Amino acid sequence: AAVDIQPACLGLYCGRTVLSVNGSVETYGDCGVCPRGQRTDDNKICRECEGSPDRYDWLYLGFMAMLPLVLHWFFIEWYSGKKSSSALLQHLTALLECSLAALVTLLLSDPVGSLHIRSCRVKKLSDWYTMLYNPSPDYITTVHCTHEAVYPLYTIVFIYYAFCLVLMMLLRPLLVKKIACGLGRSDRFKSIYAALYFFPILTVLQAVGGGLLYYAFPYIILVLSLVTLAVYMSASEVEFFKDLLVRKKRLVVLFSHWLLHAYGIISISKLDKLEQDLPLLALVPAPALFYLMTAKYTEPSRILSEGGNGH
Repeated sequence: AAVDIQPACLGLYCGRTVLSVNGSVETYGDCGVCPRGQRTDDNKICRECEGSPDRYDWLYLGFMAMLPLVLHWFFIEWYSGKKSSSALLQHLTALLECSLAALVTLLLSDPVGSLHIRSCRVKKLSDWYTMLYNPSPDYITTVHCTHEAVYPLYTIVFIYYAFCLVLMMLLRPLLVKKIACGLGRSDRFKSIYAALYFFPILTVLQAVGGGLLYYAFPYIILVLSLVTLAVYMSASEVEFFKDLLVRKKRLVVLFSHWLLHAYGIISISKLDKLEQDLPLLALVPAPALFYLMTAKYTEPSRILSEGGNGH
């Protein structure tokens, strides 16, 4: 289509909407905010987002989808008690809730009824914070051009969290009331109460730090998974490999952390060059092996005894 040369719009994200197309000639409106699902091109014209998320975008969405699930599992384990047989069912229910929420969110996203997503490409960090780039031509009047330049990566997370919360309130209380007989009346719903706290926190985190998380999440995954694995193995007094085999739960936690390590490595490398990036996955067990090899040298009683002997 022919582009009629007009004065460029001010600001990074202000653009002209296409009012009509007559053959190869397009008619444009005034400079302003682009409609949802569009962003400006190089000529400051609002264009439909016709792309689809790349691998890194999907990994980011996967990370944001995992956050509530991991927190659900943590608080279920925290409040279920050591002898509670209901923990496994609650874990499975949380997985079902988050999976259904993700499925419904994808089906309701444009194009509706498909698991594919129509999206705009993320070009830079400022794309996540268009509200900070509204121009003021005369330093008095502000032209508001705030829109979702990273459509739909910003809002789809909020929709997912909303469905997670709704499904949790529909499914979990009935399940907990029916099976959590071993817990006290006040304890059985604590994992649900915890979710009512962490969902608003996650929502604010996405609203304020969505762009920062987009670029930093691979490193956040690696650091947090390393720290939590070390804390868990230390708290469980795991010093030798045989200590891991005493309880199946320890192996489950270990393999879960290995999956997170792998997810972080894949997110950093993006697997652009398989022959170079796949060998990096061999590093996944390294932190656990390093811990097991060095734990005996940092055992507090041994350090104290050696200190007392003057060594």
